[in-house]
Order: sequence, then structure tokens, then C-alpha cells
Amino acid sequence: MQLQHTFTAPRLGASVPTLPRLSRHAGFWAVAFSFLAVTAFSTAPSALYGLYERQLHLSSLTITLVYAVYALGVVASLLFVGHLSDWYGRRAVLIPAVALAAVAALVFISAKSLPALIVARILSGMALGGSAAAATAYITDLDSGTDGVPTRRAGTVATTANVGGLALGPLVSGLLARYVPDGLTLPYLVTLAALVIALFALAIAPEGHAPVQPRPRYRPQRLSAPESARGVFFAAVAAVFVTFSADGLLAGLSGTFLAGPLHHPSPALTGLAIFLTFGSGVVVQTTTTSWSIRRLVATAIVMITVGLGVFVASAWTAPPSLALFLIGGALVGGGVGGIFRGSLGVVLSTSGPEDRAGTLATFFMAGYVGVSLPVLGIGVALQYLSPKVTLLIFGLAVGLGTLAAAPTLLRHPDSGH
Repeated sequence: MQLQHTFTAPRLGASVPTLPRLSRHAGFWAVAFSFLAVTAFSTAPSALYGLYERQLHLSSLTITLVYAVYALGVVASLLFVGHLSDWYGRRAVLIPAVALAAVAALVFISAKSLPALIVARILSGMALGGSAAAATAYITDLDSGTDGVPTRRAGTVATTANVGGLALGPLVSGLLARYVPDGLTLPYLVTLAALVIALFALAIAPEGHAPVQPRPRYRPQRLSAPESARGVFFAAVAAVFVTFSADGLLAGLSGTFLAGPLHHPSPALTGLAIFLTFGSGVVVQTTTTSWSIRRLVATAIVMITVGLGVFVASAWTAPPSLALFLIGGALVGGGVGGIFRGSLGVVLSTSGPEDRAGTLATFFMAGYVGVSLPVLGIGVALQYLSPKVTLLIFGLAVGLGTLAAAPTLLRHPDSGH
């Protein structure tokens, strides 16, 4: 790892070293790791909700409400903080966001009650919302060329850190909860250690975007789009909304369906199912970098549609099929990953350093609203319907929504390629 030392010169003439600074290349990977740590922490509880239900005697509707306050924290943070790194610099926003995630981890560790769970989920949602746009813009700043044009690597690394963290969090927490004592504490100790390392790395990372002088008067994020590319930007926003809804469907039903019709309540298996969903997205993102965006998006739409069909069919076979459940989730996740990379590339290529975090905040806000709505609907539907009927209804809704949005997703496919 390369370090760049800076010095101060006191009156006596002796040079006293201050904190070393990472090179831009090393800082690029430090920011990517920090983003990975926050996203992994944000989904770590997903594999543990079954344990919370049993230990705290919670209903599925209560768990849904816990998820709802997390999603509310994400969207609120994107709305009020997501754009501020365009004004104050990337580090000034990202370091507090990672520190807030560490505080949330401490709340998870220190208290085992429903109020503590709600507080911790709100804080973790706010941390993710505060870091998503700033970290993505930061990664792009540090890897842009001398002309300020973002590289393809920046988009690939940003999406991999995002989706890869979402995949790793449930897998690690599920395995630890299954095979190590005190399954509601150790997963958060592990993620806390990663967050502390991330804070240190950010403290010595170079700034990607200097603060604006004079700073604009504060206002919440307005839903904005690049003036010169509104059509392609809104196509990207539609893409992330629809496809994140598919991920929300899988994340919301995995634990319930595995514990119910499939009779596999293991947190490790829940973590594995979520890992396969998000992990396949990482595989698609990293193996299709030479594809045109049109080809990537068209293939991803097919994967999502077929995957949803397999996922729903897994509940209606006799007996319900675990293999089909996992295969369907992997296909959907791969499709979501492909469309996410393509649409994020469009957003990065149509925004400049001065408004990059603001447009990214709008983009991520659409995505996390999309990922939240199915889970909230599932929680209500499960009070009245069986898991497999609920799965059928929401699978059809997301699948039809994806097909309806296909013309929009393919309208400007090669922008940002």
C-alpha cells in the first residue's frame, strides 16, 4: 500500500510528520472496502431475523416493521445527506456515515430487545443512505481520468462493493449464528471490526472532491437529473426501481419461505440463499465488462423473468423444492446485478463531479424505495395468505413490472458504455 507523507514546519525549523496519506490508487481501494463494510453490515441482520423472532417472541409483521424503519432510515438519509459530499467533500460525509454504522453495531451488541433492534436498524439504514452516494462518487473521483471522465473500472468496483457487501453480510452472520455460540452478538463484533478498519483507512485517504467555496445554503436533496441527459437518466432510475423490487421480494421472503414450506429454519441457509442472490449479481457485473449495455440489460431482463418463474415454481412443487428456490434466486440476483451495473454506468457518465453525489442520491433513493415496497407488502400479505400464495402474487407483480419497464430500460442502452 502506497503512502504519501505530508509535513508541517514549526518555527524551530524541524519537520514534524502528520498523518500519512494514501495514494489515489490505494485510497480508491480503501473507499471501496469502506463501502463494502457498510453494505455488509446493513444486511447482516437479514439472516438473523428468525433468531430474533424466536428469542424476542416477535411476529412476522413486527419483523416487517423493523425492516420498514431500516428502509425509512436509508431513504431519509439519502434525502437529507446524500448530496452533501458535493458541497463539503466526500470524506466529510463518508466518515460520519461509517462511524454511525459502528454505533449501530454497538447497539446491536449491547441490547437484545425490540426497541434496541428498531434503533439499531434505523441507525444502520441512515448509515447506508449516508454512504451510498458519497462512497460511489468518491470511488469515481479517485479513478477518473485527467479529463474528469469516470473509468469503467470505477463503476464496476462501486457496484461490486455495493452488491458484494449485501451478499457477504447475511452469509457471514448466518454462518456465525449457526455454528458459533451467541449468534446475536458475534456477527456484529465481526462487522464492527471491519467498520473500525474502514474508519482508519478513510482517515488517511486522499480527498476526491474538494469542498465548494462558498458553500451553498443547506437544503434537502431535490429529485434531480442531469440537464443534458434527462431521458437516459430516468431510464436508469426506472431500471434500479424495478430490479431492486425483485431483490426486495427475495430478501423479504427467503427466511419465511425456508422456515415455512421448506422446513429449513437455519440462519446459515437463509444467509446462503441471500448470498447466492446478491453474489450472482457480482458475478454478472464482473464477467460482462466487455458487453454493450444493450446486450447486458436485455440478458438481465431475461434472467430476472425466468428466475422469478423458477422461484415461484419452487413453492408450488410437491414437495416444495429447495434447489429450485436457490436457482431462481441466483437467476434473479444475476439479472438485477447486470441491470444495476448498466444503469449506474449511465448515471456516472451523465453527471459531473459538481453534481455527482446529488444525482446518485436520487438514483439510490429510487432503488431503496423499490427494495422496500415488496417487503412491506409481503409482511401485510402474510397475515392473511400462505407463503406460497404470497410468493405467487408478488412474483407475478415484479415480473410483470419488469416486462412493462423493458422498453424504457432498453431505450438508451448504450449511453455510458
